[in-house]
Amino acid sequence: MTKIETLLKTLCPNGVEYKKIGDFLVLLRGKRVVRTQLSANEKYPVYQNSLTPLGFYNLSNCVAGTPFIIAAGAAGEVGCCQTDFWAADDCYYLKKDCRINNRFLFHFLLSKRGYLLSKVRKASVPRISKNVIENIKIPVPPLAVQSEIVHILDNFTELTAELTAELTARKKQYEFYSQFILKNTANAIATPLAEFGKWSGGKTPSMLNKDYWNDGDIPWISSKDMKNSMLQNTQDHITKKALVKGGMMIFPKNSVTIVIRSGILRHTLPVAFVPFETTVNQDIKILITNKNVLPKYAFLAMKAFSDEIRSKTKKNGGTVDSLDFQKVLEFKIPLPPLSEQERIVRILDRFDTLCNDISTGLPAEIAARQRQYEYYRDELLNFEKVAL
Repeated sequence: MTKIETLLKTLCPNGVEYKKIGDFLVLLRGKRVVRTQLSANEKYPVYQNSLTPLGFYNLSNCVAGTPFIIAAGAAGEVGCCQTDFWAADDCYYLKKDCRINNRFLFHFLLSKRGYLLSKVRKASVPRISKNVIENIKIPVPPLAVQSEIVHILDNFTELTAELTAELTARKKQYEFYSQFILKNTANAIATPLAEFGKWSGGKTPSMLNKDYWNDGDIPWISSKDMKNSMLQNTQDHITKKALVKGGMMIFPKNSVTIVIRSGILRHTLPVAFVPFETTVNQDIKILITNKNVLPKYAFLAMKAFSDEIRSKTKKNGGTVDSLDFQKVLEFKIPLPPLSEQERIVRILDRFDTLCNDISTGLPAEIAARQRQYEYYRDELLNFEKVAL
């Protein structure tokens, strides 16, 4: 018999009570902070519409370990900061309660992530209502049981964090050497991105018109698809009716896309290669290269210089992070003759493979650990209910 089984048999032999979050805990909405109040020199991270801090503030309204849920933007995502922090007005957070371990609460909310995301209202700014969260039923075992479960699950998450840090280091190594190769290419001319080809943007067909979305088979790229640099598909698809009546444009395969408006721009400029025909939304710009530019070269070069592009073109202020696209077009990247582009693509492709070989098993190990964590989390949080 495991320690948890012994605790359950001893402390709650008749089962565990389940309660609605709204009947048991206090769910609060954060308070607004404007960007002018933020500074990189302040102490407390500010969470607004994503799990990446908006900036830092000189006050905190949540203690370390307080679980929070994003209300708008990356709505439905669950976070937990290891330091005191400020929850802004697009964050819900749960007030500390002596009857529940905050880490237990965090793991439980993570187990409900799929449900939370399914309840997000689709709109130009996705949102989730407070009522959805308050109606979730949570098991409330004795604190000793909660602590033992937290101990087990935290061991999984700590190992995953270590593996993720190692993978990040490998990716940084690749970025450094790819930029070195591009900067030291013979016969290359520093060329504005505007001259790499034709740049276009897109839009979002009306979410209210189901004929534009139901059973759609035309890829539609949004910021949430740009987590991978080599796209295989998109999460959302539109219909032919949306293409015609919604005024959408379809772009040819082997294009390059970048994000110009999203919270992710606080720390990353996503660049992706798209090997299929597609449409894009208003937060994405897509490049169809000229004949003198290999699409794969444009992708690899923009990816290598992505941090520099972001830092030099990012707009100041605004409710959502964005790039000054005119400055993006003016950004210069080395452009050699086609034969040299082909050689560089071969080198960087091999180098990318080499980096993946160096980290063989890391992505797979991370995925396996995550599946293992989710399996044990779901098992450990599934209690026999108190008989009524």
